[in-house]
Amino acid sequence: MEQLPSVASPVFSSAVQPQPEVAIIGAELDLGAGRRGVDMGPSAIRYAGLGERLEELGIPSHDWGNVYTPLRETTDAGSTNARFLDQIRETCERIAERVRSAAEGGLTPLVLGGDHSVAIGTMGGLASRDGPGAVLWFDAHGDLNTPATTPSGNVHGMPLAAALGRAGEGFESERWSLPSVDPGRVAVLGVRSLDPGERELVQSAGLAVYTISDIDRRGVEPVLREALERVSSGPFVHVSVDLDFVDPAVAPGVGSPVRGGLSYREAHLAMELVAESGLLSSLELVEVNPILDHENQTARLAVELAASALGARIL
Repeated sequence: MEQLPSVASPVFSSAVQPQPEVAIIGAELDLGAGRRGVDMGPSAIRYAGLGERLEELGIPSHDWGNVYTPLRETTDAGSTNARFLDQIRETCERIAERVRSAAEGGLTPLVLGGDHSVAIGTMGGLASRDGPGAVLWFDAHGDLNTPATTPSGNVHGMPLAAALGRAGEGFESERWSLPSVDPGRVAVLGVRSLDPGERELVQSAGLAVYTISDIDRRGVEPVLREALERVSSGPFVHVSVDLDFVDPAVAPGVGSPVRGGLSYREAHLAMELVAESGLLSSLELVEVNPILDHENQTARLAVELAASALGARIL
């Protein structure tokens, strides 16, 4: 078992209490993605000033570094229906250990991806401690494919299906039990691209999926408040943010951009509502791809959204 970092003593500030205390956990994982580059996401987000921004907010943070992730060039891809699944699962097991350790130490896990398959480990680690929980899934995509329905074979399109226990064999682990989230406590927000198999799973599992059309028609605040109510009774509430939920004009450096996403202010409002709810147990920022970015713009946005989700206020 990987040796885990120790938890430092709390450092209190003059900021308004209570404040979260954060454990930053990086995962340079790109094995689940079709494009290269998201493995540099954790470094880009740190370089954009994540630690400094948390310090400005008076939020104590402890950077636990990155979990070990194998290189694509030195490992076998395996099945074309779920490429690199064995290696992804092993990486997610390391993530799960650190996430559980952080939660048991009273810290809020802040996971930096990497592609979105890292969420299997984040939710698995929380569920191994508390049982099946809830998730707010901000994403242009559903990530509800399975090896049987995937059009690409990329595992970053499967993590929510895996967490629901609907992805089939190969996603089980001694580090977590499945499902790690309750389908009645799942809210997917900002979706504008779903594959046929994902639509079927949404219907069969009874998931709450708020498309970009729903947000256009109803507005961010009513949709978020409804989603927050749906997840509010879970033993944990994980907030998973794929930066492609924001429009690519604002967040160009993402693995799978889809036009028509949330604006800069809409994205911040969503995170501010999460913070105001007081429900957040863990936060995840994924799919930042510096190769496709403009002067680290998307990584800077990730830092700003993390700050809003953790309680940054204008006044």
